Amino acid sequence: MTSASNLSDEQKLDRQAIHQLQRQKLVTLWQSVLPHNPFYARKFSGIKFDPYVDPMTMLPLTTRAELEADQIAHPPYGTNLSYSLDKYVRLHQTSGSSGQPLRWLDTAENWAWWKKLWQVIFESAGITVADRLAFPFSFGPFVGFWGAFESAASLGHFVVACGGMSTVARLRLILENKITVIACTPTYALRMAQVAEEEGIDITKSAVRAFVVAGEPGGHIAPTRQRIESAWNARVFDHTGMTEIGPLGFECLENPHDVHLLETDCIAEVIDPATLQPVPAGEAGELVITNLGRPGSPAIRYRTGDQVKLRSDRCACGRWFARMQGGILGRIDDMFVVRGNNVFPAAIEAVVRRFARVAEFGIEVRQDGALATVKVKIEPLADCADANGLAKAVSQAIHDSLLFRADVELAPCGSLPRFEMKARRFVKVSQ
Repeated sequence: MTSASNLSDEQKLDRQAIHQLQRQKLVTLWQSVLPHNPFYARKFSGIKFDPYVDPMTMLPLTTRAELEADQIAHPPYGTNLSYSLDKYVRLHQTSGSSGQPLRWLDTAENWAWWKKLWQVIFESAGITVADRLAFPFSFGPFVGFWGAFESAASLGHFVVACGGMSTVARLRLILENKITVIACTPTYALRMAQVAEEEGIDITKSAVRAFVVAGEPGGHIAPTRQRIESAWNARVFDHTGMTEIGPLGFECLENPHDVHLLETDCIAEVIDPATLQPVPAGEAGELVITNLGRPGSPAIRYRTGDQVKLRSDRCACGRWFARMQGGILGRIDDMFVVRGNNVFPAAIEAVVRRFARVAEFGIEVRQDGALATVKVKIEPLADCADANGLAKAVSQAIHDSLLFRADVELAPCGSLPRFEMKARRFVKVSQ
C-alpha cells in the first residue's frame, strides 16, 4: 500500500497548493511559448492574459482540427514549435484512429518530462525496481508505451521490448524471463490470454502480477477488467494519455475505481461540448487539458474529446489530485442516441464482455437522421457449443441493460480483426 509519507513533495500538496503550483508553472510555460511559438502567437494575438491570476476561460480552446490544418499548411511539423528545429530530438505521431495522424516533436527536456510522469505512474501502481517489465508494442512512430519503456529502463527495471513478434513468441518471452508487469492495451491483454488457452499455456501460474493498460477505455470497463484479471491472476491498472497532452492519467493502488490526473503537471477543465462552457463540479463533460511541462510543443486548453466526471476530494492514497470517476467514460465523437438514450460504445462492450465465449466483436451504428440502428457482430470461441444461443443471450443482455435492441450477428471463427494497439471495433455510418 502507498503511504502518504512516501509521496513526493508535489504529490502531498492540497488543493490550494496544487493551484498555486499550477499557476507558477503556467507563468514559466507562458514565457517560454510566447512570443516564440508561431501557432500560439497567432492564436492568442490581441488577448491580454495574466497567467498568474486570469481564468483559463479567457483563452480560446485548441482543437485537433486546428493542429491538423496547421500541419497541412506548414508541412511536415506545423508551427506549434517554440524553438528552432535543431532543439528537437523525438518524433512521434498519433495513431490515426480518427483523421490524419498528427506529427509531434519533443525536445530532450520535454521527453525527460514524459519519463518523469511515467515514474509517478509506476510508483502509484506499486511497481518497484524488483519488477521485470514487458512491452508487447510495435515500437513504431506512435508514441504508445515509448515513454514507459524508456522511463522503466532509466529507473533500473529489467525491461523487454516485444515488438515484431507473434503473440505465441511474446508469451514465451514473458514466461521465460519471469516478467511481473506487462504494459499493453486491454484488448491485447485478452488476446494474449486467448492465445495462451489455445496453446495450452497456463498463464495463471506465471510471474505476471500486474498490467498497466492504456489506449482504450477497457481498463475501467468492469467485465473487461475482470476478464483480464481472472485470466492472468493479476491486477489491472488503468492509464490515460494522448500524444498531444502526455501521459497524465494514472490509477493508484488504493482506488481501482478512478483515474487520477497529474495536476502538478497539467490544468484540467471540464466543459459542455455543446456550449463550450464549464460544467458544474462533479458533472460529466469533455476534458480540456493544458500541459505544463512541455513548452517545446505545448497543448494549451486542448479539447481531448474524452467524456469524464471529475471529483477533487482527497483519495485514500493521500493525493488531492482530481480523479476521473470510472476513468474515461467515452469519446464524445463516438456517442450516439438510441430511443432518446445517449450511448457510448464502451457501454456495449461492458455487456458483451460478460460472455466468456465471445472471442471478439464489432459494433456498427447507422445514423439515419434522428434514428440510429445498432448492429453487433460477435465471434464465438471455436469450442462454443451453441453459437445461436450465445447471440440471443447477448442481444437480450443489451436490451435489458441499455434499453434498446441491437441486431446481433454471428461472425465465423477467426474472421474479426485482432489488435495489438488501439482496437477499432466501432464504426458509425451516416445515411
